[in-house]
Amino acid sequence: MPLSHFDERSGAVSCPTPWGRWWQTVGEVFAEIEVPKGTRGKDVRIQINPRHISCTVHGKELFSGNLHRTVVADESTWTIEERQRVLILLVKSEPANSEKVWESLLEGQYAPDPHIMHEMMKKLDLEKFQIENPGFDFSGAKLDKLYDRIPGLHDNTLESQAMGFHLQQAKSESTDRTDANAGSLS
Repeated sequence: MPLSHFDERSGAVSCPTPWGRWWQTVGEVFAEIEVPKGTRGKDVRIQINPRHISCTVHGKELFSGNLHRTVVADESTWTIEERQRVLILLVKSEPANSEKVWESLLEGQYAPDPHIMHEMMKKLDLEKFQIENPGFDFSGAKLDKLYDRIPGLHDNTLESQAMGFHLQQAKSESTDRTDANAGSLS
């Protein structure tokens, strides 16, 4: 299955924003901006630099800031679709096999909630499998992997949270058994 159809067949995991949404693949980041119907190219001003982006529509700045990671500005582009949405394509500067995930579109802004981030990470893993195994179709595959570090969980890992829960549960059960045994000795 050609990789260009991977997102089309498996669906994109996107992060909603006040102006639209953004999502990522192993090699690119996309931002889709809802604009008033009839918007033309001359109504839009987008500047893309390796570390910074700004988007202004009809003279109103929708967002501006440092990107979460660097992009190849010369290969990044934008277009207006059906005169009602702007699609920005940012080419990641890291290689496609990199384990680095964009945890937000801009530094400190537009971060997905932990559930969406988890789904994004699973989606990127499936896309990597597709790249490594082009003869197979992973578009309908489901991963049960628990990622040990998901942004937004207060620097605790899912694994340590689960371990803490299980330790607490084990201590509680041990205390209950001790109390029960103490009661039977009297």
